Amino acid sequence: MRSILEELYEGNICVDELIVSKHPEYRPLNKRISETLAMWRNKLSQEDYNQLEKLMDLRSEAGSIEASEAFMNGFKLGAVIIMEVLNGKEELVKGAD
Repeated sequence: MRSILEELYEGNICVDELIVSKHPEYRPLNKRISETLAMWRNKLSQEDYNQLEKLMDLRSEAGSIEASEAFMNGFKLGAVIIMEVLNGKEELVKGAD
């Protein structure tokens, strides 16, 4: 079995593809979005609906950037927490006496 570092180096780990929300409101919210888009598709001209889709694509792109930044910040925070725990290892052992 290859290490996670090898998999990461080879480009076999795509974190954004692995994230699937388990939040109970996620699927109902996406259903509402789809239903609302269908409603607007029927109300708007094709030109206006295309503009709405472009706006939604821009919002999705911004959301992807935000998710990327949140992931990196979370990863860095986790690494700092691990470093702090490892650097304070002696303190934990002394406290157990």
